[in-house]
Amino acid sequence: MAGNKQIETKAEKIPFIELLYLAGLSMMAFVATDMYLPAFKVMEGYYGTGPESIALSLSVFLAGLAGGQLLWGLASDRFGRRTTLMAGLVLYTLASLGLTFSDSVWQLLSLRFVQAIGVCAPAVIWQALVIDRYPGARGQQVFATIMPLVALSPALAPQLGVGLTLLLGWQSIFLALTAIGLVWLWLTWRLPKDQPAASQRSVRGDIAGLLRSRVYLGNVVIFGAASAAFFAYLTGMPEIMASLGYDARQIGLSFVPQTIAFMLGGYLGKRLVARHGDAPVLKGLLVMFSVAAGAITLVSQLTLTSIWPVLLPFCFLAVTNGALYPIVVNRALSSAPHCAATAAGLQNSLQIAISFGASAVVAALASIALPVTGVAIGLSALVVVLGALWAGSASAPQPALATES
Repeated sequence: MAGNKQIETKAEKIPFIELLYLAGLSMMAFVATDMYLPAFKVMEGYYGTGPESIALSLSVFLAGLAGGQLLWGLASDRFGRRTTLMAGLVLYTLASLGLTFSDSVWQLLSLRFVQAIGVCAPAVIWQALVIDRYPGARGQQVFATIMPLVALSPALAPQLGVGLTLLLGWQSIFLALTAIGLVWLWLTWRLPKDQPAASQRSVRGDIAGLLRSRVYLGNVVIFGAASAAFFAYLTGMPEIMASLGYDARQIGLSFVPQTIAFMLGGYLGKRLVARHGDAPVLKGLLVMFSVAAGAITLVSQLTLTSIWPVLLPFCFLAVTNGALYPIVVNRALSSAPHCAATAAGLQNSLQIAISFGASAVVAALASIALPVTGVAIGLSALVVVLGALWAGSASAPQPALATES
């Protein structure tokens, strides 16, 4: 019967330069977060301070990321994508340049906060640009293409930071971030000017509407809780491995398999959604996520002599997350095309808040990192399921998208 047939739409090729531009916007905040981490010790000596002050620069940056995204989303929906994005990139680029020449800790902390506020603009607006340009199933495919690339940032950015520090000094890291900002600022300046449609909606009304939407809020909760499981693991894993006798090199290498798994999940998810549509794929992913999280929770309560009983199911969970993120993000933002940037900003702020809440709990109880990390991941899975139930049948499935051979 016709009603049972898969609805398919012909996929149009998306220009590579456009994907590269959007991918760069999506990765900018993560690169700015991770690239300078290997330079912490060198920076301590330069500023004549202890490790706490330098580590605080990371906390300040994350606070800026959590607080700035909703503001840029609101601005983008009211003043246009191009204008708002350029303003954020200018702020980010100037702060990065200032960090290159900073000579006191208070300058470091202040400029890192300003840098974070600026980089929130690309972090939010790239998602709104996808919703604007690629509605429906095509948007999900674009998210599935770009999001796995974000997983490369934690793996590659610190290595680049090491190389720059050894060759040119730690200041060259922020000079490189300045150059990235200038390039993307130029690319953004070349975008067509957009004029936001006149609207009588209020900011309060937009946010209240998003928070009342089961489709939006349910999928955001899935995204945030799935991310929380990831952050709980990232926070607890170094302490867990150290307690089992692994050295720093082995701890660093342990994050490579999960990066590969996340990227593999993004690729497989994209292919499956293109063939079957996102609804059945999402149901399967929720089951897989719950099984992987349950296995980690159970194993973490045992006495271990090796990390593999935790690492293997987490790689399975990473594959699931790589496929899950694009689906739920596209569903959430597609439910509010009239205020896509506001929706993206609120979504990202909630995701960061949930994720760092889980991370903070694991960090606070690091002396018992293994069982606490397992419980945090198990509770995250429970919240993922609750988010899926909340979204329920209100979350309209996307049709499959035929791919070009």
